[in-house]
Amino acid sequence: MLRSRLASVPKAIKRNISTNVPALQKATDPIQQLFLDKLREYKSKGGNGKLVDPSPEIIKERQSELEKLSAQYGGGEGVDMTKFPQFQFVDPPVDTGKK
Repeated sequence: MLRSRLASVPKAIKRNISTNVPALQKATDPIQQLFLDKLREYKSKGGNGKLVDPSPEIIKERQSELEKLSAQYGGGEGVDMTKFPQFQFVDPPVDTGKK
């Protein structure tokens, strides 16, 4: 009995996936289609880490916050805070005890 149930699981999964594929390709609900259109519009406006339709106040506030973070975490003029820091480790001299 258990074996017959396990044998039918892959068929049910295939059936569910195959019925959802057309639903993912085209929205039939007008609200869902409007949502998808807005997502596509938002994606076309933004991207690459840019703000979408920022106001001058938002730009000013963002710059102020970036300056605070830069001062707090050791950034400064000409320091790229988005880059991973480079570490240099120097091996200390080892005293072997032989003279």
